[in-house]
Amino acid sequence: MSAKARAAAVLLTPFFALFTVVMVIPIGYAVRLSLFTEQQSGLGFGGTHTVFSGLGNYAAALGDHAFRDGFLVLLGYCALYLPLLLAGALTLALLLDSALARARRFFQLALFLPHAVPGIIAALIWVYLYTPQLSPVVAAMESGGLGFDFLSPSGALPSVVNIALWEWLGYNMVIFYAALQAIDRSVIEAATVDGAGAWRVATAVKLPLIRSSLVMVALFTVIGSLQLFTEPLILNQGSGSAVTSSWTPNMYAYTAAFARNDYGLAAASSVLLALAAALLSFCVTRLSARSARGPRPPLAHPKGRP
Repeated sequence: MSAKARAAAVLLTPFFALFTVVMVIPIGYAVRLSLFTEQQSGLGFGGTHTVFSGLGNYAAALGDHAFRDGFLVLLGYCALYLPLLLAGALTLALLLDSALARARRFFQLALFLPHAVPGIIAALIWVYLYTPQLSPVVAAMESGGLGFDFLSPSGALPSVVNIALWEWLGYNMVIFYAALQAIDRSVIEAATVDGAGAWRVATAVKLPLIRSSLVMVALFTVIGSLQLFTEPLILNQGSGSAVTSSWTPNMYAYTAAFARNDYGLAAASSVLLALAAALLSFCVTRLSARSARGPRPPLAHPKGRP
């Protein structure tokens, strides 16, 4: 083994060891757990014993409408949250990157601060602001004739999206702003000299140059959306909340494990959610790579043929 190979092995060993401990082993244990179920003997007085169920837990999860409905909630959440997040963070980053922006450091810090608040604390704050009997916001809206129940079936999803936007808008704005700052200023100056206005520079010069950052944020946001758990779990504790204990697939797995003690079903639903996230990530990366390559040029005809 050469010196370079030995050095590479020494440097990579800690990563693979940690990856095995925190990723491979837990995933393997979850897959194994999903293949077994707990059964009670007799009339339920003889205790429980573990039996092999094969794909029974997977069939039970897929056959449960509550689990399937959770994916519909995630679909609606992504359809509402992803465009608002990308558009809002990108707009703020472009404004900060413009020549007319003032106090950039202050606004970066002010917009990023909500992300520093832990998710549970943020959810508790917003539950207080959403609860009709407690919220000064709801009281002010009702006094103005704008009554709206944030925890109703029609208001629960926008309420969760609002919490997520409050937490993550500033964080993704910083990513976009850093990508914009990395653009060669001479390119922007050349476009300005050619007569391009601020809007034209932003859409035709800056956005194509930060395509990789846009794809990365979109990919991570989609994966994070599939893991939606903390915000709806806290909203589930609100008075009269339409958010149920199985509102998302993660909440379904949590309820199966810690409310019904059905660890096999919880593991199976978790594995299915992980597979859905992996498949979605693969599709997003393939589509982004294909769009980055662009359309293929037409093939040249052989010489002497039309």
